[in-house]
Amino acid sequence: MLHAIIAAMASFIIAVISAGGYAGIAFLMAIESACIPLPSEIIMPFGGYLVSTGEMNLYLVATAGAIGCNIGSIPAYELGRRGGRAAIMRWGKYVLLDAHDLELSERFFARFGSLAVLIARMLPVVRSFIALPAGVAAMPLGRFHLYTFIGSWPFCFGLAWIGMTLGRAWDSDPRLKEWFHRFDAAIVAVGLIAVGWFVWTRWKRRVR
Repeated sequence: MLHAIIAAMASFIIAVISAGGYAGIAFLMAIESACIPLPSEIIMPFGGYLVSTGEMNLYLVATAGAIGCNIGSIPAYELGRRGGRAAIMRWGKYVLLDAHDLELSERFFARFGSLAVLIARMLPVVRSFIALPAGVAAMPLGRFHLYTFIGSWPFCFGLAWIGMTLGRAWDSDPRLKEWFHRFDAAIVAVGLIAVGWFVWTRWKRRVR
């Protein structure tokens, strides 16, 4: 089951990047930043692999990924800013969010502000959802996009560099293929565990 999920996501990602190039990378990273858990840990390394074949430039791949993060953050940020508090207070219970979660996010951004976005953009899983609480906390838009880009660029560059490095040794060391597939499986497994933990803890809180 897990292998089938990884294979389907990888096929989709490869097809989009192969057809769209840098724009395809930006598009996929925009999806990932719009609270849709499409793993950047597959997107950016494949872009890096194309760097190793001479089809792309490493710095442009990283920049396209960071731009995509900014674009994808817009709807989530605006949703949080324009209707987040009222929506969560009224409808949050249906997705296991409540006033306590809202208060925590507001205090978090009131205390750390720009630094919260900067750090979150460098963390797997968390980076996909950070725009929504940033909008709810009404973080200034210009600052939000600035720190989104600054935090996203090294993250995208690092993953692309890994893909480039692996791509250069892909045919010379057969063990790389096995390690890479294990890495993909670990990323998906971590995502599923994180979702399960979130649902379980929120459900226990509602029962109490």
